[in-house]
Amino acid sequence: MNAWTLTYDELSPDRAGLREALCTLGNGYFATRGATPEPHTDGSRRPGTYIAGCYNRLTSTVAGQEVENEDMVNAPDWLPLTFRVGDGPWFTTSEAHDDRVELDLRRGVLTRTCRVRDQAGRVTRMTQRRLVSMDDPHVAALEATLVPENWSGRLTVRSALDARVRNEGVRRYSLLRGDHLRPLDTGRDGPDAAGTGRTWLRAETATSRIRIALAARTSVDVQASDRGTLGEPVASAADGWVACDLGVDAAEGRVVQVEKVVALYTSRDTAISDDLTAAREAAARAGTFGEVLRRHTLAWERIWRSCAVDIGGGEGQLALNLHVFHLLQTVSPHTADLDVGVPARGLHGEAYRGHVFWDELFVFPFLDLRYPQTARALLRYRWRRLPQARAAAREAGLRGALFPWQSGSDGREETQVLHLNPRSGRWLPDNSRLQRHSGIAIAYNVWQHYRVTGDVTFLSDFGAELLLEIARMLASLTEFDEEAGRYRIRGVMGPDEYHDGMPDREEPGLDDNAYTNIMTVWVLMRALEVVEALPEWRSRDLREALELTPAELEEFRRITERMRVVFHDGVVSQFDGYAGLEELDWAGYRATYGDIHRLDRILEAEGDTCNRYRASKQADVLMLFFLLPAEEFARILCRLGYTCEPDLISRTIDYYLARTSHGSTLSSVVHAWVLADTDRESSWRFFLEALRSDIEDVQGGTTAEGIHLGAMAGTVDILTRCYTGLSTAEGVLRLDPLLPAELDCFTFRIRYRGHWGIEVSICEGRVAITVPPSDEPPLEVELSGRRVDVPPGHTRVMALHPAHGAPTGV
Repeated sequence: MNAWTLTYDELSPDRAGLREALCTLGNGYFATRGATPEPHTDGSRRPGTYIAGCYNRLTSTVAGQEVENEDMVNAPDWLPLTFRVGDGPWFTTSEAHDDRVELDLRRGVLTRTCRVRDQAGRVTRMTQRRLVSMDDPHVAALEATLVPENWSGRLTVRSALDARVRNEGVRRYSLLRGDHLRPLDTGRDGPDAAGTGRTWLRAETATSRIRIALAARTSVDVQASDRGTLGEPVASAADGWVACDLGVDAAEGRVVQVEKVVALYTSRDTAISDDLTAAREAAARAGTFGEVLRRHTLAWERIWRSCAVDIGGGEGQLALNLHVFHLLQTVSPHTADLDVGVPARGLHGEAYRGHVFWDELFVFPFLDLRYPQTARALLRYRWRRLPQARAAAREAGLRGALFPWQSGSDGREETQVLHLNPRSGRWLPDNSRLQRHSGIAIAYNVWQHYRVTGDVTFLSDFGAELLLEIARMLASLTEFDEEAGRYRIRGVMGPDEYHDGMPDREEPGLDDNAYTNIMTVWVLMRALEVVEALPEWRSRDLREALELTPAELEEFRRITERMRVVFHDGVVSQFDGYAGLEELDWAGYRATYGDIHRLDRILEAEGDTCNRYRASKQADVLMLFFLLPAEEFARILCRLGYTCEPDLISRTIDYYLARTSHGSTLSSVVHAWVLADTDRESSWRFFLEALRSDIEDVQGGTTAEGIHLGAMAGTVDILTRCYTGLSTAEGVLRLDPLLPAELDCFTFRIRYRGHWGIEVSICEGRVAITVPPSDEPPLEVELSGRRVDVPPGHTRVMALHPAHGAPTGV
């Protein structure tokens, strides 16, 4: 098996959505799903091109209520390309045989081969290649090679641009409006007698008024000196659709080469006079398909030199490469120039409406250690939306900044008020906006970015302001319980979305969710620390600008010493009242339903609710051990006046592991991480489950709606940070490897402080650190407690104890 090629040997309609999602090509600015260029007679083709940060808001009537939703817009389709022989019908997918699709992950090229037999028995061999340029973020290209196998005659190629597309990629959203695009105008420059057609199209989003312009240059060439003759070109346009038809005289066995080079711009882009002029000029100057491909391939070569993770082939290498590939198609170096967040389902589909969630928590570690400028741009997306978050906090009666659970264009709360249970067909209240821990994730990302980069300027510019305003919100979310003598947080939801309230009360929300309470303490501790980390003048100015008083900072400190944490049965309670819930008959539900990943939908369809049971969708309490090292978690409990018994963490992990349905792809990532120290066999099993989650579509259809970006990034993070024990602080790169038995060799590269392309290789009980040549001072590395310096241009090899990972020599 080639670990760099994802292959599909047939294009069955029932798997079209999965194939289209996993064969998406993108560059961080826009991405296009792997739909075929020609139409499907069965309607299974779902073209999707999504532009980072391009949203539109519409109001729909659902279950008797007006519901407003903002969606990432399905932009005009640039792919349409088909052909016909003589006066025959236009080629559709149903006429294709021996279809094969290959996604070249190393070069970012999607290749399709097939044979086409029309109704008259004429057979044409076809090879298509396409790319979305990683060199020029506005350019995409498609090449089709056609070879008549048993006929000669007239061949007509039709190349089109189509703005008639809708958001139709998620079946359960079918009752919601998807008509986000409004066609403006179309035009053509040619085609000309040289076999080149130039067309363009403009559309606008319905309410956000973002103009989108596409320009295409299509050419046809016939092999050999007797190249045949080009017929009179034909161009056509309709509302939202423009095409050019190019006719040639084809001969049996002779190659007909078709190239389509497209440029896409929007009115949000910088350094342009207008979007249409920019698109037309970019398409004209992009060059041939071969020239675009060459520059694109070089760009991917540079990226893979920094980002490849080599586990020596074997099980999982293809999926791992696929995960890195799709991560970089959503957030690439090009993203650093954009005002965008991290859409939880990538630029690969319409699930979650393209919104930004806390999933970025799982993406930032990859970027911090490879593309810190991109990570910083994504944090600036949050900072630019501070005014909206401050307004939301005031409306909720809180101080500081209340960031939404789902964010889109301007940072307001985009979480739906109703959601559909497809099993029961009922629309139900959605309380997930009560997950206040989205702000915790942002604060965590700010602090970790600072720890990795050591960049005080980042803190001074906007990072500290973000963290402090979130800390203020969390502090004001607490209330002091005089009877208990502790601070409490009421009426929230934790990461486990199965529980949004107590079964014995009407109002939604939970009290004293352990994850929220303890991570609030962590954020407040960091807030106190960040005030000290800033230069004195900046700290003073920021406190004055935010009106952050000594009394408020003292309140932060008190909360970090008196926050309430609930325990039961010798473990940390997920929330107050959890111990009073019923145990679920897990064996019975598995025997009845088999797949119980979405246990919430099963119970609701039965007229029941997860709120009655000790049953979790995904890691909740265990997220604490994912984010916090055991020593740090213990220090927080001790600071709060609780005893952290030696086996508290392991008991808590075992307890919740037995009560989790893993209804989120993130759950396998977290469980792989928290089990790494105590049960490496189970950790590896969960890692493989996370690795397979999208490529095998383990949740039964969700990948077709968009990849799970957090889970993909999380698998890379498990390898490069968890299993290696990699951490960063005070300019020291720390490693404490503890590898599963199945992972005996792997290599990856990171950037740390001024050193680019540090290679870390762990193989056969040895760790090799290679620092590229530079003018930087030596890299300080700590391996299992022992420090060494690695000068630029040198490699340092250290042996590990086979059982414990401790270094035995240099």
